[in-house]
Amino acid sequence: MIATLPMFPLELVAFPGEELPLHIFEQRYRQLIEDCEEERVTFGIPTYINKRLEYGTEMELLKVVKRYPTGASDIICKGLRVFKLEDFYSRLDDKLYAGGTVQFIDLINNGTERLKEQFVQLLTSFYNELDIQTPSINIQTITTYTLSHKMGLTLPQEYELLQLTSEKERYNYLIQHLNTILPTIRTVNRTKEIIKMNGHFKNFDPLDFEDY
Repeated sequence: MIATLPMFPLELVAFPGEELPLHIFEQRYRQLIEDCEEERVTFGIPTYINKRLEYGTEMELLKVVKRYPTGASDIICKGLRVFKLEDFYSRLDDKLYAGGTVQFIDLINNGTERLKEQFVQLLTSFYNELDIQTPSINIQTITTYTLSHKMGLTLPQEYELLQLTSEKERYNYLIQHLNTILPTIRTVNRTKEIIKMNGHFKNFDPLDFEDY
């Protein structure tokens, strides 16, 4: 499906289903938010990466949280559909903001319970190793996008994840990432413990060589 959307390019990746808080202060984007409120239009956040705009996510304005005397505002918007940007216009018709022609990407819902369980198990281990509270994980509703900003992915990795159309591919991508990063975290944690013990007497359990 092809459509024309207002554009709000940012150096970040927005995912479908994600609720994204934004502070709006530029006049062109203030106009965009006014149009979203009055006309219920959606807009696109294409990711600005490597000096290019190509893939992004259609966003829906959920609410304006706060308005400032300057005309600025704090808003919350929600990701809807992934798109590929076909054409970009610095001005959309007579508007101050940019626009673009997009091709929406059909996503394939082919994830399995086994992949989901493996992913959740690794994700839980990831937070445990970091010694921080594990975010609430509902295995029934979690998707490959739910905690993508909270598992140590770089911007290029998040952008690569956004371009994967198959849920199975996305699960495998995240599982591979967690399997790669977890040993590094464990090594760092072990090093920290060794440093803490420096200069202290160490109590080692004796080894049993009777059956050697």
